[in-house]
Amino acid sequence: MQIKPLSGKTIVVTGSASTTTVINEIERLGGQAKFCPLIDTKEIIDGNDQKYLTDVNQYNWLIFTSKNAVEAFCKKMKRLGMKSSQIQVKIAAVGTKTAELLEDNDLSVSFMPSVYSADVFVKEFPIIAGEQPKCLFVRGNRAKDTLKNGLPFAIKEWTVYETRENFTSIKPLIELVHTTTNLIIIFASPSAVDVYAKHIAIDVGWGQVKFASIGHITAAAIKDYGAEVTYMPKEYTMKAVIEEITKREDA
Repeated sequence: MQIKPLSGKTIVVTGSASTTTVINEIERLGGQAKFCPLIDTKEIIDGNDQKYLTDVNQYNWLIFTSKNAVEAFCKKMKRLGMKSSQIQVKIAAVGTKTAELLEDNDLSVSFMPSVYSADVFVKEFPIIAGEQPKCLFVRGNRAKDTLKNGLPFAIKEWTVYETRENFTSIKPLIELVHTTTNLIIIFASPSAVDVYAKHIAIDVGWGQVKFASIGHITAAAIKDYGAEVTYMPKEYTMKAVIEEITKREDA
């Protein structure tokens, strides 16, 4: 009987959402999958939501850098009775999941950077957008200032969701680190890394497990805490990181 590449490995997904597809793929490859979300997100409902949506077509571009921002934006559209056909502005997206969710809601994506990262976006987007486009960045409360500081023109920002620490996963993950060998933890955002550092690493340290990163910004956050990143695929997706782990472990 052939041994599967992830046999004996336990892989932890720490993001705010876990898809059945990811869990099934890990298990298909022989691994044990654990979902321990260290962050969760919640839509911010604000009195200015109506005005932002009413004024949206005054912009040349809407910018989304996360799936969570798309989800919150679409909830506002539905709540306030706005249809996707009424959105006449061009849309820029960072990440395949971000773009897919936009398209699923009949919001056509006109631009994506060659690498799914904000610091690449600020280099490539101005070539497409022109000199002084009017842009609305639909963001979360913990989004970094990469776009605001990196783009050669001013942008308007609309914070539509907040990222919060998920305390329910902390004790189970500490216990998992203490009791499990061959443990691999996947981080998809610096926010999840920060929660791990604040609440988990102070108990278990950084040396007992291997870390996988989706994106070089997340990898930098891990390294800033003095830890090593063992797996980081060139493509910044969950599918790619599972493939990278499988390739390395099967070598």
